[in-house]
Amino acid sequence: MPAEVSAPKYTSAKDKEKALKSILATEKADKTKTLIASSLAVVVLLSFMGVLDNMGSLPLPFEPVDWFIFAALAFLGPYGFYVSTKERHTREIETRLPDFLRDVAEAGRFGMTLADAIVVASSGRYGRLTPEIKKMAAQIEWGVPASEAIRLLAERVKTPLVTRMASIIRKANDAGGNVADVLSMVSHDAKESILTQEERNVTMSTYVMVVYISFFVFIATILILEVQFLPKMEEAGRSVNDAAVEMRLTSIPGVNIQVSAIAEVSFIFLLSVIVHAIGDGILAGVIQNGSIPIGMRHSFIMLLCGFVCLRVLFA
Repeated sequence: MPAEVSAPKYTSAKDKEKALKSILATEKADKTKTLIASSLAVVVLLSFMGVLDNMGSLPLPFEPVDWFIFAALAFLGPYGFYVSTKERHTREIETRLPDFLRDVAEAGRFGMTLADAIVVASSGRYGRLTPEIKKMAAQIEWGVPASEAIRLLAERVKTPLVTRMASIIRKANDAGGNVADVLSMVSHDAKESILTQEERNVTMSTYVMVVYISFFVFIATILILEVQFLPKMEEAGRSVNDAAVEMRLTSIPGVNIQVSAIAEVSFIFLLSVIVHAIGDGILAGVIQNGSIPIGMRHSFIMLLCGFVCLRVLFA
């Protein structure tokens, strides 16, 4: 006998509509716009402090370029890690989706309707997918059709895999027939898609590691030039200048070392590290997930490492 799903008793249609709205109102708001606005505000503030420091208006503890690096970190870090966290949660949801579809298919083979099968399967544990499944079951219990509840699930999760699976299940349910067989095929297809994506991630992680290694090799090269080469050049330049003064010459013919340009060369090295950190990080994100926002997290890590190496440890 199919299991019966008992819905709560409604005193009126108005109470039913109010209860349904309270369920739908439990959606977590997308904080992307708020996060971007906050990050931009911090970027503007730090950039303004860098301008004041460059003008000498305030006795600030860092150099102007440091404030602009802080501004870049403030923009790259929060948004990059937020998008990465959302992507990881989405991946965890997609990983458990085939298990849920398989359980719904098994319940459907016992003669349950799609709505009853979803409610029964919602008692299982599916990791991060569990809250969404329970929300969908609650919507069904409050009178939302199964197809509409599945559509709302796809809108909440908003991933290509979930959207595709939800579309197939809705069309199969609207067409009638044996939905359990469709659910089994969809579950198998979702499992294959996830395995393919995991294999691709393992392969691409090697290339991401290559990007990180090349960046740190570049930093090591810059540090060698900063610590060994430039100080020797500055020392040689000062020796030449002192010798020219003793000989009462403005400069020694054939020997011209601009000591004042060494600071500019060091600054160019720092700018090159900043450009490499941002560019290599975005490249790593595109290689890993085909996403620039994911790359902003890598850019934040590389830029922070470059700042610590060049401006803190070996300043």
